[in-house]
Amino acid sequence: MSTRKKYGAKLEQALRGDFRPAKPRAKLSSGEMLRILREKNELTQLELATRAKLTQSTISSIENERIHLGVERAKALARALHVHPAALLFPSWDVDEESAA
Repeated sequence: MSTRKKYGAKLEQALRGDFRPAKPRAKLSSGEMLRILREKNELTQLELATRAKLTQSTISSIENERIHLGVERAKALARALHVHPAALLFPSWDVDEESAA
């Protein structure tokens, strides 16, 4: 079965460049993004804490928004999760709507 037959009109639209970008569905906090990335990497809070040289209670507090993430913690967690620190610090950044200045 050809790819065109299998996917039909949606594929045709994508191949023509005739598609709309996905709309953001939710604004995420740093804690929510941390939990999502941790779960995506199939890590427990303790495993992530060990990799980032933090405590499990710190990971829990960040995820539950009892404490702020902070730049230094974001860098340590980003290294452990293999992402850029901005993914944790600015999870809902919309470059089209917000100015960096």
